[in-house]
Amino acid sequence: MKKRAEIKEYSPKEYWDGVAEAFRASDAAGFAPVLHPDAPVWFNRLIDDLQFRAMRRALSVAALASGSRFLDVGCGTGRWIRRYQQMDFLPTGVDAAPGMLRTARDRNTITPLVAGQAHLLPFADACFDAVSDVTVVQHIPEALQAQGLGEMLRVLKPGGRLILMELIRGQGTHIFPRAPEDWVRQVESHGGRLLSWFGQEFLLLDRMLTSTVQTANGRMRARDSNVTPTNAERQKSRVRRAYWGIRHATAAIAAWTEPAVERMLPGSLATHGVFIFQK
Repeated sequence: MKKRAEIKEYSPKEYWDGVAEAFRASDAAGFAPVLHPDAPVWFNRLIDDLQFRAMRRALSVAALASGSRFLDVGCGTGRWIRRYQQMDFLPTGVDAAPGMLRTARDRNTITPLVAGQAHLLPFADACFDAVSDVTVVQHIPEALQAQGLGEMLRVLKPGGRLILMELIRGQGTHIFPRAPEDWVRQVESHGGRLLSWFGQEFLLLDRMLTSTVQTANGRMRARDSNVTPTNAERQKSRVRRAYWGIRHATAAIAAWTEPAVERMLPGSLATHGVFIFQK
């Protein structure tokens, strides 16, 4: 009997470095490695636009002064540090994946970029006015999430602001979401005080489509188990083109209605929560 191969333990650093290398040339803006690697460029631009709008709202609540020292944890390919520079902050980026930092350096010639993990930040205590974490801790195994959040509070100055944008629903092999109240509880346990939070990325029509397609895919796999590999690949390619063609319309409509949906529905029904804390 052959010995069963051991399942490799998930390592955020190795996983995201692989993503960075595989998708670094997918789009000029560097969105693919940090958003949805397998998605079309237009979709990642749409998601980035929604996240940028949410970040501007969070920064309005945070009320940071011009020239504030701003650490972006899990800076990825550098999309936020570029924007923080444009907003007259003094950003520093930190990321565990060398591939991400290489792409970020290609696009940022001034901003300090440092190698480091969220749960072991290579900075002194109380040296930043603000810290942001955009969909980063959600990818850290739950056993290390509290340590990561504690590190972000540690490097913040007293009175500094912490902005989190993290998953509050979903599932996957490398995503570990928490309920909104759990994110708040974790940060408060390390000395943070919640100023405000709101839901981000409802995209109701788009979520309905993806849920329907996932159910249909499960039924198709069960039905077509005897299809030859060649025909299966052709079928998969046709389905993918049709899927993204339809989703181009549903995502655009959902994004257009997003401001109204945000006003009507509780934040807990969104995909992410955006939390603004003060140390």
